Amino acid sequence: MKVEEFQYDDKVVRKFAIATVLWGVVGMLVGLLIAFQLVVHQLNFDLPFLTFGRLRPLHTNAVIFAFVGNGIFAGVYYSVQRLLKARMFSDGLSNFHFWGWQAIIVSAAVTLPLGITTSKEYAELEWPIDIAIAVVWVVFAINFFGTLAKRRERHLYVAIWFYIASIVAVALLHIVNSLALPVSILKSYSIYAGIQDALVQWWYGHNAVAFFLTTPYLGLMYYFMPKAAQRPVYSYRLSVVHFWSLVFLYMWAGPHHLLYTSLPQWAQTLGTTFSIMLIAPSWGGMINGLLTLRGAWDKLRTDPVLKFMVAAITFYGMSTFEGPMMSLKSVNALSHYTNWTIGHVHAGALGWNGFLTFGMLYWLVPRLWGAKQLHSTKMATTHFWLGIVGIGMYVMSMWAAGIAEGLMWKEFDADGRLVYGTWADTLPTLNPMYWVRGLGGVLYFTGVIMMVINLWKTAKSGTPVDQTDSAPALEPVKVEGGRLHRLLEGKPLTFTVLTTVAVAAGGAFEIIPSLLIDSNVPTIAAVKPYTPLELEGRDIYIAEGCYNCHSQHIRPFRGETERYGPYSKAGEFVYDHPFQFGSRRIGPDLHRVGGKYPDGWHYRHMVNPRDTSEGSVMPTYHWLADEPLDLSMTQAKVKAMTVFNVPYSDEDIANAVENAKAQAAAIGKRLEEQKLPNAQDKKIVALIAYLQRLGTDIRAEGAQ
Repeated sequence: MKVEEFQYDDKVVRKFAIATVLWGVVGMLVGLLIAFQLVVHQLNFDLPFLTFGRLRPLHTNAVIFAFVGNGIFAGVYYSVQRLLKARMFSDGLSNFHFWGWQAIIVSAAVTLPLGITTSKEYAELEWPIDIAIAVVWVVFAINFFGTLAKRRERHLYVAIWFYIASIVAVALLHIVNSLALPVSILKSYSIYAGIQDALVQWWYGHNAVAFFLTTPYLGLMYYFMPKAAQRPVYSYRLSVVHFWSLVFLYMWAGPHHLLYTSLPQWAQTLGTTFSIMLIAPSWGGMINGLLTLRGAWDKLRTDPVLKFMVAAITFYGMSTFEGPMMSLKSVNALSHYTNWTIGHVHAGALGWNGFLTFGMLYWLVPRLWGAKQLHSTKMATTHFWLGIVGIGMYVMSMWAAGIAEGLMWKEFDADGRLVYGTWADTLPTLNPMYWVRGLGGVLYFTGVIMMVINLWKTAKSGTPVDQTDSAPALEPVKVEGGRLHRLLEGKPLTFTVLTTVAVAAGGAFEIIPSLLIDSNVPTIAAVKPYTPLELEGRDIYIAEGCYNCHSQHIRPFRGETERYGPYSKAGEFVYDHPFQFGSRRIGPDLHRVGGKYPDGWHYRHMVNPRDTSEGSVMPTYHWLADEPLDLSMTQAKVKAMTVFNVPYSDEDIANAVENAKAQAAAIGKRLEEQKLPNAQDKKIVALIAYLQRLGTDIRAEGAQ
């Protein structure tokens, strides 16, 4: 038997580890700022690029794709080489992957604060960056599968299964959800509209959580937990059941984000059903992870790495129970659009992803930099307890705030009137909980800074080293005892094809009928396309991030119809590219706001929200009254909409700019009549036009 010697590429692992720490600090610092912006509106600094609406997607993208993404790649590049007994397929591809991913992150950090966004949650980046993401992901896939092909280890360890599923699923999700029609280098429109766009987006959004924040981290758990505990994985059979059931079931659950919307009931029911079913495989993985510690419980008392990993797996179990419970319609009626969802998401992101990343880094860095040991176990343990207390304050305050919100929105007095008639009525109840959330974030972030210092001193004490290893060359496959899955593990191509089928099944069953069956979106004759000025105003609304605070979908509850107006119908959104249902209400729903207030009210509200809404924490948008309205792309935007069968005539396209100017002049005149600046050539006029249009079509016709 010929034994081959080789060296691992740990340089790329070190690069990704450094990037993980760097972007973690950036993403969490932005998160701290926006948390306090909800109680101290002055922290928006009256600057366009520092408002909550623009920074919130920067925070989510930085934490998900920069911090967690780099953490995934660091762990994958380290573990894959050792599990397959092979250096990565190409050093050049590894470096292209690293620098390409960092360039994507920097482009997001630049474009999102500038208001360049698609508004699709977790997919806000515009089309050139989406293409770059696809290219870098393909490079990563080629490097990964090329390494599989040159491996010296016949059978694929369980972590590799989860990496394969993640690579396949993320590619599928990103491509399908990102399909858009470019209008310019920085502007595009989703090819989907309204309720269909919502379904595709939350198929993506839910499964971005599944296959970017969950399955790759399960692979990391299956590798690093046994390494840290120095124990084998508890159960191989449980790993098999965990993997196949999880990758099949996850793709079906996306519609639970759209309960009580105008999404067809069959899709809502499917989403709820599969969400409940997900508890079993998720908890199977949790049990497999925790029981790997059997015989090593004493080590848990003194080893901060194990502390972080056990806490992470516990948060995974908690989040994967809470999520299915929130998908029950009776619970979702209370929880949706509230802070409860925020608490749930952060329990997963900070608890599951954050803690597992910290544990992995504390284990990896001494080995990658050739240090004898971690600089300070005491500092790492202090980091753990700061993180636990911080996330506890965060999550519990958001649970309390979410339940309080949900109940207040539904409360009526003895005479049948809403007890909390205005949005400002709820803020005094929420503000103390927002402060607790912010202080919990400070504790969590303090622990992260301690980790940075600890890891830097650890790396400084050693010398970077690329590990060498030896292994026999791969021999022809041998069937061992006729075990089907063991045989399958020796056939990566077959394994990948079967994984792809399992992953794609749920999405195909839900999305294809929804896109092709017209009866899913009943036509409402009264609904007309946006005027050119309204279309421009909608783009300004999206650029300013208003969708991060305001929903545009009224659910069929008395508390909502009394407060906002008639519930929303699927046919009202057929010209919305993309949809604007929202996922959180930090302010009131806007679907029926059109005509509710005069133009002057909207002007004053945008320039200084406190002038019209006492106690509001909304940022000021005074620059909209100063910045000129750019109509240079208006005709191209109207023309682009005709590609989606929006019924604009040739005359509408030819006269788009003139029609926009005429409508702007009419609004400007009304502003003058209300003793305000005319502003007909400013951005604020287009935004007013859009807001005044919302929900007016069926109201004007009395359609139901």
